[in-house]
Amino acid sequence: MQQNKMSSLAKNCVKTALAAALSAAVFSGSVAADNLRLAGNFPTTHSSSIAMEQFKERLPELSGGELTVDVFPAMQLGGAKENIDQVRSGVLEMTWVGASYLSRIVPELEAVSLPFVYANRDEAFKVVDGPVGDMLNEKLAEKGFIALGFMELGSRHVTNSQHPIKTLADFDGLKIRLQPNETHLATFRALGASPVSMGINEVYSALQQGVIDGQENPYSVIESRKLNEVQTYLTDTSHFFDFIVVVANKRKFEKLEPSEQQAVRDAMAEAVTWQRAKAAEEDSAAREKLAANMQLVEVTPELRQQMRERTAPVIESLKERIGADLIDAVLAEAK
Repeated sequence: MQQNKMSSLAKNCVKTALAAALSAAVFSGSVAADNLRLAGNFPTTHSSSIAMEQFKERLPELSGGELTVDVFPAMQLGGAKENIDQVRSGVLEMTWVGASYLSRIVPELEAVSLPFVYANRDEAFKVVDGPVGDMLNEKLAEKGFIALGFMELGSRHVTNSQHPIKTLADFDGLKIRLQPNETHLATFRALGASPVSMGINEVYSALQQGVIDGQENPYSVIESRKLNEVQTYLTDTSHFFDFIVVVANKRKFEKLEPSEQQAVRDAMAEAVTWQRAKAAEEDSAAREKLAANMQLVEVTPELRQQMRERTAPVIESLKERIGADLIDAVLAEAK
């Protein structure tokens, strides 16, 4: 017993020493200044992770060999919250993350995830690629981030294990998992559901064990995470269009030479453009796969209008929380 305790103590000491060494290396500058680290929580097969690998290959070319990058997908350096905090503190240079997770620090990001606002992805990208995107970049900069691009996470749809959703009453009491975004949570409360904020890595088991009745995600995420194995009904609600934001630590980014900063921006712009096109393909293919083994319910125009009317107060409430200017700009661009 004493030997086991000593062995456990020795292991803990080794872990502590390694962590201290890594921290010292990071903050002493012993990690090469021209080597960047980019982490995310998406699976290696997700289009955003593949796009970041393309960024990794392209950056040395565009920077004349001055910059390289190591990419850590699939929560290798922690989940979304940890990666955001690491970038904000400067322990990590960059991350790509669902906008909802970043909205806890920059709540203005909730403005581009309003319920039932975008008719299609082109409309959604028109918003973030225009003046609204510039306004969001300023808000991100105020919190220590440099925005490098918006990728597609996609239109989000509801699944559940209880019954088809064909009317507003079908939402009543459903325990549905959502991301940690107050606008998202408020939207589902308005629809009559019982929303639960939960990390994506917990969702499959929570559905399997009946802890929650359903969840909402883009088709590609539902399919890639095999949530259809523990869900029966899929409703094409398209209630939000969601983005993946690529951000860098502002202080470290601004220490790069201007030519290096431009190389990072150009390489990332190429990766983002590729990902948007790939995500659209994956979305369509995933819908077909899911429809083959789930009961797909297509929302009628009448139900969509009812949901839009029911959730309209959520938008007004958000205006009070983050200011009307940004919300009005989104609504104007979307129209």
